[in-house]
Amino acid sequence: MTPLDKVEVLYRELVYSYGEGSDKEIRAASKLLMVALDEIKSHGGPQWREIVEEYMQILAENPQKYEKILATHRSQFEDEIMVVEVRK
Repeated sequence: MTPLDKVEVLYRELVYSYGEGSDKEIRAASKLLMVALDEIKSHGGPQWREIVEEYMQILAENPQKYEKILATHRSQFEDEIMVVEVRK
């Protein structure tokens, strides 16, 4: 399981944790984005904003390229259940 697979599993778990709440997909994605931005800022050095803006630009201007980037970081599992160990 790739790191991206693990993040996607976590996202699905977060969505599930919101139950029947409204906008649960956006809320879950927002939480992941908040953590990701904080980590990029903490570890990305002075060019951390450029890293974020580059991905935002690709997503906005070339969504097919963005999807290819994601696809190269995913496992090739079809209809398999992925479980991620959670450590405290």
